Amino acid sequence: MSESKIDTRLWSSKARNLSPYVPGEQPQHDDLCKLNTNENPFPPSPKVGEAITKVLAQQADDLRLYPAPESEELRGALAALYDLDMNQVFVGNGSDEVLALVFASFFLKERPILAPDISYSFYPVYANTFGIELVQIPLEADFSISPDAYRRPCSGIVIANPNAPTGLLLSLADIRKLAGEHSNSVIVIDEAYIDFAQYEEGSADSQVSAVSLINEFDNLLVTQTFSKSRSLAGLRVGMAFGSASLIEALTRMKNSFNSYPLDKLAQAGAMASILDVAYFEQARQQVIDLRTSLTAELTALGYDVLPSHANFVFARPHDGAASQVANVLREQGIIVRHFDKPRINEYLRITIGTPAQHERLINALKALQAVADVEVS
Repeated sequence: MSESKIDTRLWSSKARNLSPYVPGEQPQHDDLCKLNTNENPFPPSPKVGEAITKVLAQQADDLRLYPAPESEELRGALAALYDLDMNQVFVGNGSDEVLALVFASFFLKERPILAPDISYSFYPVYANTFGIELVQIPLEADFSISPDAYRRPCSGIVIANPNAPTGLLLSLADIRKLAGEHSNSVIVIDEAYIDFAQYEEGSADSQVSAVSLINEFDNLLVTQTFSKSRSLAGLRVGMAFGSASLIEALTRMKNSFNSYPLDKLAQAGAMASILDVAYFEQARQQVIDLRTSLTAELTALGYDVLPSHANFVFARPHDGAASQVANVLREQGIIVRHFDKPRINEYLRITIGTPAQHERLINALKALQAVADVEVS
């Protein structure tokens, strides 16, 4: 049934007026080269599958029982990972659910919230869903975020760091500035891609993640996910780190919607991923190295590539014809992300893939460039 024929008479006014988030395309295609949704090109730790299999094989009878509602074992492992107390850690069904609870817990106030105008497109959806005024702060000309631009009254600030789709990184010094200047507002740093971030040598910051600032600022909340660096997008595990007060608010909100957001398999798999440190570090570094090589190859083809700290690159063809390039690649089964929006419609967001996927992409771009050169001559 087409959407135009759906009977909405029984819907609430809220449901009728929603503008839902549109996730990255998941096309069905033989021999697809999928570089559009920022999934990790490598599998999760083998210990994840072993842990889940163990639950199914040895504890299958326990599936009739509810999972641990507060995921104490998983939260304890995350607390140990970041040298925090367990009451500073929250987990939920993917970072999208965690962020939705964040909006409901902290931003339902009279003052607006602030977010970059070019960022994760779910933020305006959350704001609309909960009836929150969102003021979008323009990025600088170079797509960076200026903390000074956020110096205005608000009930909170939400920033993806590294930002998406640009991949640019906001320094801890700037995050300190935001948290300090807005002591009566909740500052949310969405770190979906933080494990791929690296500060330049000689930087004053020895840490990359804003989790290192949690004990400095009781108004700072940091969200993360197992979907990217830990290759568990299909398991749906997200987390938040903050003061005990902020985590308690999230827990109260969670238990008003869904007391059991993480099933037994998700908790077991996530635990195994945390414990396999060697695999995590090796896979993470592989993605970083592939990002470096892809950036160099695209640059050699005349693309303007922003300095990415994520598992994707944001690249502009020399003539700005990003839409045309995306369409030609699609015809060859190579899917990249193009945003038909002002300021970024000349860029492509390309997920870091395997070496074979990169070779296929670069060969296709070279062939496209060769055709363009012939037409010009």
